[in-house]
Amino acid sequence: MKFDIHTHHERCGHAKGHIRDYIEAGIREGLDVIGISDHSPYFAEKKDQAWPEIAMAKSEFPRYIEEVLKLKEEYAGRIDVLLGVESDFFPEHLDQYRTEYEKYPFDYIIGSVHRSGGVSIFNRNRWKTLSEAQQHAHKEEYYTLIQQSAQSGLFQILGHIDAMKAYYPAFSDIQTPIVEETLRIIGEHKLAIEVNTSGKTKEVGGWYPSDAMLELALHYGVDITFGSDSHIPSRVGDEWELVRSRLKEIGFKEWVYYKNKQRVARPI
Repeated sequence: MKFDIHTHHERCGHAKGHIRDYIEAGIREGLDVIGISDHSPYFAEKKDQAWPEIAMAKSEFPRYIEEVLKLKEEYAGRIDVLLGVESDFFPEHLDQYRTEYEKYPFDYIIGSVHRSGGVSIFNRNRWKTLSEAQQHAHKEEYYTLIQQSAQSGLFQILGHIDAMKAYYPAFSDIQTPIVEETLRIIGEHKLAIEVNTSGKTKEVGGWYPSDAMLELALHYGVDITFGSDSHIPSRVGDEWELVRSRLKEIGFKEWVYYKNKQRVARPI
């Protein structure tokens, strides 16, 4: 059973190709299941599309849902198309996001922290002048948000949970017990985390999360899923077999995806 639950398309403003292109790429890659999970709109902003190169417009969201559902029906029997969304996590707007998502028949929602301290987690400049104590504070703020996302009850999957290392590889070397605490909390709340292979496209040059975090995930009973986080169709399913092999080496026996918000487990 081969699946990829994390894909984007042109609506978000920083991916290329249409939804159909990603589905066709999934078929060519031999996927049984593909999840469409473009970036959620910034629902709390006054403008329809406050960040046009980051997330889709609010007015596009219903059209996104409609298109995925039509393609799900069209491709039935060839590939199982799942309706997902990668949701930003803003604790101050949680109820508004929850209300929006309850309108639609999502198979799953990926909760991802993309901003911490009001700054993108991919902003490499945040690290340039920080003391060691300040670096710890930034990392702990990031994982506090991830813990809150796990506790929110809104998500089935948490996305790229150490993506803050993307343009600052030394992030992984900042030692703090909050990382293990976060994996424990995720396990307690029965959420999955993804192995996300898009880190290879960033300076860090590897997957999210690190092997050390995957070992903690195994220890705390955290479910694992796979997401390429593809922003171009050619990356659909990217390094699926390598991830499968590595997870087996670490000791995982199964991985999961969600359909109708129900956990579907498959042997690794």
